[in-house]
Amino acid sequence: MAAARPRLDPCSPQNAAARPVLTRRSAVGRGMAATLAASRLLAPSLFVGCSLGIPPRSPTAIIGLLHSQTGPLAIGSSSVRDVELFAIERINAGGGLLGHQLEAKAPDTRSRTELFAKRATQLLDNGALALFGCWTSSGRKAVLPVVEERDSLLFYPVQYEGNESSRNIVYGNSLPNQHVLPAIDWLMGETGGSRRKFFLLGSDYLYPRTTNFIVKKYLSSKDITPVGEAYYPLDYDDFRPVVQQIVESGADCVLNTINGAGNIALLAALFAEKVDPANLAVLSTSIAEDDLRAVLPAHAVGQLAVSSYFQSLDTPVNRKWVNDFRDDFGADRVTGDAMESAWCLIHLWKQAVEKAGSFAPDAVRQVFGEGLEFAGPGGTIRLDPRTQHCTKYLRIGRARRDRQFDIVHTSDSHIDPDPYPAIAFPGWKCDWTRGGVERGSEVTIDGDV
Repeated sequence: MAAARPRLDPCSPQNAAARPVLTRRSAVGRGMAATLAASRLLAPSLFVGCSLGIPPRSPTAIIGLLHSQTGPLAIGSSSVRDVELFAIERINAGGGLLGHQLEAKAPDTRSRTELFAKRATQLLDNGALALFGCWTSSGRKAVLPVVEERDSLLFYPVQYEGNESSRNIVYGNSLPNQHVLPAIDWLMGETGGSRRKFFLLGSDYLYPRTTNFIVKKYLSSKDITPVGEAYYPLDYDDFRPVVQQIVESGADCVLNTINGAGNIALLAALFAEKVDPANLAVLSTSIAEDDLRAVLPAHAVGQLAVSSYFQSLDTPVNRKWVNDFRDDFGADRVTGDAMESAWCLIHLWKQAVEKAGSFAPDAVRQVFGEGLEFAGPGGTIRLDPRTQHCTKYLRIGRARRDRQFDIVHTSDSHIDPDPYPAIAFPGWKCDWTRGGVERGSEVTIDGDV
């Protein structure tokens, strides 16, 4: 009797040569018949547990990114999206989170306020476990009722005006008490030029108007009244008339809360009108390295910006972060304040998920009460459990010809967050460890309660 033929193991590497090899070229040449034949040859290994050397895929955990990739807000927003993708890639490369690989969904919000709520709803409907992003306060305000109704979490990476607290939002960047008000103190001091004549210039939406409401209260406490105030739409691009108005007002300082692409036009107008930044200091709250990439060097040099982070921060942690980001996204890329904040927020969320052992928002929120810390590129930040805002450093930078910043002032230590500075919102407080928001009297800002 003939010896029994050995049974072929379709998963065995010794038998790989016995299986026909179907190349992309031969598949195209032979057409559909060849493709079907190949599928029959491979079919046994699909049903006997053979992986063909491909490791089993980890389950995925979806997170939503809410950023404008078109429109006047796209300059900074797109880069924040990129750094969040960078963080996700690094987390996945390190093994993921709770046995899951993170998967980002990032629909374009097109710089349109009404799309933020719509996109947030779509992301949550499609299984997003948390949301990261928004740029303007108008966008954040649109998303707030969505995350509160769905009991989800939004991690917001941009400096903002305060006067808000929600258990469903983690605020990762600076408040006026950490940002604008100490910057005004610096401008009024000797090293800042002993400025006293402030002109308030901003985009016409919530952040600039509320911030300047707080600023006017603060200046009034020092017996100072601004010499002028003006607001323009986000897509406005003709600032020469207001620059002339500023010069005629006798201002020695402009607090600039213009946001987005309008800053490019403003800097061009200042240059065209031959405004010397050494004489008329323009301190911008929403200009970062990304914005200056679109500005001629001559328009940028000497201009001031207030921030919690600058790429030029000379520390080993920051230099490595910048180099790693540029290795992944291109040597011409730069980092900036909202990007650094976004990087920290994703890692704070990761830390909270790991400690909670769960992606569930309520479980993650419970961990916030522990006061999480993360050593970011701009220094160690702490999530304040009372307010769900972060401690921040204050830094003021002066733009160089290479469109980076020399850091001319840094706070002695981090500054604790206060979303309701008493000078503007008397009686208002927030402490989520003791019940939440304590309401004071209603405050009217430019006619709106």
